[in-house]
Amino acid sequence: MRRIYQRAGYYFSGLLILTLGIALTVLGGLGTSPFDALLVGLYRTFGLTIGSWEIVVGISMIIFNAVAEKRRPEMIAIVTSLITGLGIDFWVFTLEGWVTPAAVWEESIVFFLGMVISALGISINLQANFAPIPFDRMMLVIRNLTGWNVTISRAAISVVLVLLALFFNGAVGIGTLIIMVVSGAFIQYFMGWVQRFDHSIVAPEKTFR
Repeated sequence: MRRIYQRAGYYFSGLLILTLGIALTVLGGLGTSPFDALLVGLYRTFGLTIGSWEIVVGISMIIFNAVAEKRRPEMIAIVTSLITGLGIDFWVFTLEGWVTPAAVWEESIVFFLGMVISALGISINLQANFAPIPFDRMMLVIRNLTGWNVTISRAAISVVLVLLALFFNGAVGIGTLIIMVVSGAFIQYFMGWVQRFDHSIVAPEKTFR
């Protein structure tokens, strides 16, 4: 029972940290991840909020994944999209009056912090092992449908998202390329750190038993 609470803690804290990182990359102004760049583009084109579009696009991906795999939509993934959308809007509205980088070096600092914090949030969320984020699930679906490996499948989806983001005047910039190239390394590093932390709190419980 205690393990369930620990996993729930990873799940919610991971999403909270992830959305903080996303908000910082948006406010940094150097570009966001391909997925978030599309969200910003839809916000600029149609209104609503960035978080609202996270929910809309996320649920659309979940439905696509379910149809492609001929199964029911993952309800926990829908919850993930809702929490992520609300989290993005919360952090953007909270920080936009405080985080206003003007010079390039200021934008670079905000962007770098956002990228690193996002990677940490993703790593913590993955430790919960509840359900993949819709984007990650789509990557696996595309792999299964095409026979491509994970790297090519992820790259293909990222390219499509970037093209859509450009069409809708999204937040595509040098930061988008940086995230595509190096964020995986940060996620991998933090995953090791989170796993070591998890083992440190699980081991004493097993010893006690």
